[in-house]
Amino acid sequence: MKKILLIQTAFLGDVILATPVIEELKRIFPSASIDVIVKKGNESLLSNNPYCHNVFTFNKKEGKVKELIRLTRLIRSNQYDLAINLHRFGSSGMLMLFSKAKLIYGFQKNPFSFAYTKKFEHQIGNGQHEVERNLSIIKEFGAKEKCRPSLFPSQQHIEKIEQYIQEEFYCIAPASVWFTKQLPKQKWVEKIKKLPADKVIYLLGGKEDIALCSEIIQYANQTNLISLAGELNLLESAALIQKASRTFVNDSGPLHLASAMNAPVTAYFCSTTPKFGFGPLSDDSIIRESTEVLSCKPCGLHGFKACPKGHFNCGETIEV
Repeated sequence: MKKILLIQTAFLGDVILATPVIEELKRIFPSASIDVIVKKGNESLLSNNPYCHNVFTFNKKEGKVKELIRLTRLIRSNQYDLAINLHRFGSSGMLMLFSKAKLIYGFQKNPFSFAYTKKFEHQIGNGQHEVERNLSIIKEFGAKEKCRPSLFPSQQHIEKIEQYIQEEFYCIAPASVWFTKQLPKQKWVEKIKKLPADKVIYLLGGKEDIALCSEIIQYANQTNLISLAGELNLLESAALIQKASRTFVNDSGPLHLASAMNAPVTAYFCSTTPKFGFGPLSDDSIIRESTEVLSCKPCGLHGFKACPKGHFNCGETIEV
């Protein structure tokens, strides 16, 4: 194999969980050039990744059809020996359909998998981790069955977060794209009050999470809380999480940042379940979810903007 393409245009966590495939491909085919296509906004996750040659972006805001045409031309011009699609939805499948790659591998759930050279099962709920499902696609080449994802903060990223490093400190990433994946605000406050009051606690998130972090700080009413929401990029956040005594997260992107840095992490699963295969992979990992028997949990793979039942017991009954 001389030229390999990997596609994962889903959420940032999905990109992180694709990194073991990139690393294993480079181990198996050390002279191969490995290119990756991700959704616009996630490309920074692969900055400094020594196993990637090019990182291309799929910018849906520019118009999906226009972008599909542009990327199809790009893929064809590179004449890939192997194209691997980890994304399970139509847009990426169309890229494979017209790629003219010599070999096309991917999951059979993709509506365009009929065009694949080989297609693989993607079963959610049987306890298999997403990393294992991804690596199964390249098992025939000698890939490991499971390995931890990886990110590579630069020296500049590390220098940026040095000002926040304490002998003992904690990180909390309280937000999620989906409301039903997000531990309730009062639960975060409860957790904060169980942590040492004389140790700094950083609240992490994007610009869109500034309001939530501010509300939690206001309700907790403690002087050891500092919001860094909107202040750090993804790799800077990863570097800070790596140095933290422990990080507390939802079933969301920061969970996978912690896994990639092998950082101590506690993950709260509200409407979803670790059985879906997106749990933490750090050596020091703790999972917390409701111990009550809830017939409505899990209510979906990605969660919802509001609890479908109106009570959100899966989040309200978690012991922190």
